[in-house]
Amino acid sequence: MTKNRHYDVVDARLSPEGHLAVLSRSEVNNLLDTSQGGLYRLLHCCALAVLNCGNYMDDGKELMERYRDFEIRLIQEERGIKLEVKGAPANAFVDGQMIKGIKEHLFAVLRDVAYVSAEIKDNPKFDLENSEGVTNAVFHILRNANVVHSQTEPKLVVCWGGHSISREEYDYTKEVGYQLGLRELNICTGCGPGAMKGPMKGATIGHAKQRIVKGRYLGITEPGIIAAESPNPIVNDLVILPDIEKRLEAFVRVGHGIVVFPGGAGTAEEILYLLGILLHPENADIPFPLIFSGPQSAENYFKQINQFIGDTLGLEAQQRYRVIINDPGRVAREMKEGIKQVREYRKNKDDAYYFNWSLKISPEFQQPFIPTHANMSNLQLHKNQPRHDLAANLRRVFSGIVAGNVKEDGIRAIEQLGHFEIKGDAEIMEPVDKLLTAFVTQHRMKLPGKTYVPCYRIVK
Repeated sequence: MTKNRHYDVVDARLSPEGHLAVLSRSEVNNLLDTSQGGLYRLLHCCALAVLNCGNYMDDGKELMERYRDFEIRLIQEERGIKLEVKGAPANAFVDGQMIKGIKEHLFAVLRDVAYVSAEIKDNPKFDLENSEGVTNAVFHILRNANVVHSQTEPKLVVCWGGHSISREEYDYTKEVGYQLGLRELNICTGCGPGAMKGPMKGATIGHAKQRIVKGRYLGITEPGIIAAESPNPIVNDLVILPDIEKRLEAFVRVGHGIVVFPGGAGTAEEILYLLGILLHPENADIPFPLIFSGPQSAENYFKQINQFIGDTLGLEAQQRYRVIINDPGRVAREMKEGIKQVREYRKNKDDAYYFNWSLKISPEFQQPFIPTHANMSNLQLHKNQPRHDLAANLRRVFSGIVAGNVKEDGIRAIEQLGHFEIKGDAEIMEPVDKLLTAFVTQHRMKLPGKTYVPCYRIVK
């Protein structure tokens, strides 16, 4: 073990397990390509985030600078490949050996980065400009990661919420997870700390009491956010999607219902994404249980969220979810009942339990939004458009703020060019400004103990 700027680091050589024991020379060369647009930087950033498990931070730029000497190499040998890491965070090891769960996550990174590059990108079989093509790509990435199983009952609950939440809110997410686990439901989250870890931790106890030995704790992330939300150790299936839009689609395609806990800009983005999809006329009759929940102290938070949705998207959007305060048992009971309706609907429609093919997702929710200063300034934020289109544009507002808050590229863009300017009609911008101000006041933008400097400016 050596020290790197006061942080303990380790060098190690690892042997992969399973089908990744063999990669083609072309795949290895692509993964080690350090040129502009090459895969090495992507592999490097995701691998470092996984190895940093337990040292939670929400600043991708800070992570890169803290371990600036970190390297990862693939070594091609006659009997397969080995993975070599240098200057890796020491907390990923115990007695000189990498922790098994972290090793699994590291090779999940390698699996997904290699697969997307070799099989999805520039493959004519997947037209990523086409809605059906994007959905097929999401399905193939999930199938390659072995997280869609045909012989399974619908029981996967997606839990969304912030990484920067209070201890009381975190304990509440654990209690909800426990109640879901007692009802033999599995958990899927964004895989990080806070509201992404709590439900999984609670469910492990519920599953243990029910003698469930193969509980699923699925983590879904993407390269831009993984440094801010490193996978928590409970995740036993990790998938890295290529971008935030495909990550969000993966959640709603594999999940059978969603519970939303308190959070910040990222949680608002997720809510707007799902409501925008559910507001599409073709999805009006599709059951999709959606519950907002938190402890008693979060009641005002959800009143603010509900008011924001009413002010921007209207009553129809508010009718697509239920707010349950301080009642974990009720959350779990209503979620289980909602999933029964999902099962019956899909059975009658002859749709798969493991992937929600019927849900209509418009290209506005699928095409990657690059939060440049120009793109953020040019968003169409007015009510003279279909509500699902307005939801798509509001989702992009919060997506850009997340990038400016925690993603390495976004942070550097703010440092170089100043604040994002967000413009729109006053009847939209006033609720946006009010909600964002509340997030800042409630310390929901950064991890506890860190001062938040806004990356945006509202222009009415």
